[in-house]
Amino acid sequence: MRRFHGLYRALDATSRTSRKEAALVDYFEATPPADAAWAAHLLLGRRGRRAVNTRLLREWAAEKSGLPLWLVEESYDAVGDLAETIALLVPDQGTHGEPEGLAEFIDRRVLGLAGLEPAAQRELVLETWADLDAGERFLFHKLISGGFRVGVAGGLVARALAKVAGVDRATMMHRLAGRWDPTAAAWEDLMSEDEGGDPLRPYPFFLAHAVPAEPAELGDAADFQAEWKWDGIRAQAVRRGSEAVLWSRGGDLVNGGFPEIVEELGGLAPGTVIDGELLAWDGDRPRGFHELQRRINRKSVGKKLREEVPVRLMAYDLLEEGGADLRALPTTERRRRLEALVRAAGLSRLGIAEVVEGESWEELARARSTSRQRGVEGLMLKRRDAPYGAGRPRGDWWKWKVDPFTLDVVLVYAQRGHGRRASLYTDYTLAVWDDGELVPVAKAYSGLTDREIRRVDAFVRRHITDRFGPVRVVEPELVFEIAFEGIQPSARHKAGLSLRFPRIARWREDKSPADADSLDAVRALMGDPS
Repeated sequence: MRRFHGLYRALDATSRTSRKEAALVDYFEATPPADAAWAAHLLLGRRGRRAVNTRLLREWAAEKSGLPLWLVEESYDAVGDLAETIALLVPDQGTHGEPEGLAEFIDRRVLGLAGLEPAAQRELVLETWADLDAGERFLFHKLISGGFRVGVAGGLVARALAKVAGVDRATMMHRLAGRWDPTAAAWEDLMSEDEGGDPLRPYPFFLAHAVPAEPAELGDAADFQAEWKWDGIRAQAVRRGSEAVLWSRGGDLVNGGFPEIVEELGGLAPGTVIDGELLAWDGDRPRGFHELQRRINRKSVGKKLREEVPVRLMAYDLLEEGGADLRALPTTERRRRLEALVRAAGLSRLGIAEVVEGESWEELARARSTSRQRGVEGLMLKRRDAPYGAGRPRGDWWKWKVDPFTLDVVLVYAQRGHGRRASLYTDYTLAVWDDGELVPVAKAYSGLTDREIRRVDAFVRRHITDRFGPVRVVEPELVFEIAFEGIQPSARHKAGLSLRFPRIARWREDKSPADADSLDAVRALMGDPS
């Protein structure tokens, strides 16, 4: 555990990729297999569930520190991170126990904690606090709250592991995909010269960069295959042996939410892997993403939901055929084989992404301008001679999304941020007009410069009119332009709708609150004139 904490500190102390990679390689080369497996598991973002109620943690921290609970809560509000708050408040007892390996620590003090009654949990937590210093306590709190994360990309972890194993990065990324438990045996498979691991694992997903402001910078438009950019869940359909599975881009199995698609995948020949998009589908066009959300993260889907939200897998790449890895083939050849496979399969829930014709950037721009009417996000541009890569290499795949929607809104509530922004009001609730009242339509946490954040924070502190827990009601004077990707109905919100991915585009100091948009304007953007 102490060695892993040292790695955590080394990664957190630098922004230089080379230093992070060196720290990872040093750690993994000198760490026992079981500990290394857990470290890789955590660094790749495969966090576990919360092991203990955080309310109980705050109560135990108050007891141990001798502080009243309200002061612990106020400290949390000021610091902005519960793990750090409790690590600082609990006194260092100087009785640090014998060092434990990471695997042993997690097995006994993290996983073991989850199955205990509250009284036994308290005893184990207090014992662990006594055995750790403040930095190690912080890490412990992150592990038991399910909130562990560190500033290192998964691709960088894969690159470091590839160096340790003596394989290339793409091979290691493939080994890390799929289902694997953080055990010594799994670590030996990762480091092996032979291909092991989950036989139903997906390939690493190929990701795109945003198109530059001038698409012509990419070269000749005729060198690219254009497709519609679908607004669904990226997925790989894997059919090997007698089984078929669906993997999300996040590395999760999503079979439970899409059982009818999994059933149809059984009609594909073994040794087939298709890259595509899971979509809610209605006749000949996609439904909104909010419909698809009803299917996400479900372990099973009943007949009623199947009928209410029909789904389809829109295929746009063929990665494996007859057990042969096709990723090194050019885009056009993989596309030819995909079209032949989908036609031959004749599956009702397996579609194929339409190729958008256009020999020039002007023609493609005209096609892109029809995206919203088609229910898509824009265009994907794939270099015709490109292999299917791993991760996000630059140059071969590009996403040319439509310009975002924008609205002018008024700041009505503010809340302190987290981490380095814990002492500043950086979380904003924004509203539009409806019959003379300001109705919240979005929350935004990004888009302002550090200087602007400090100015807004100063305004909030001077203009608070009421408070509800950590939320501050402010005088409605500041106007912002927000950008967002879409609008969907929502019974959970007073406005009856919600905005997708809202962020502040600019501070409209030239406008007064009366100039902000109305709820009718938002509905009009959604296509609902009522």
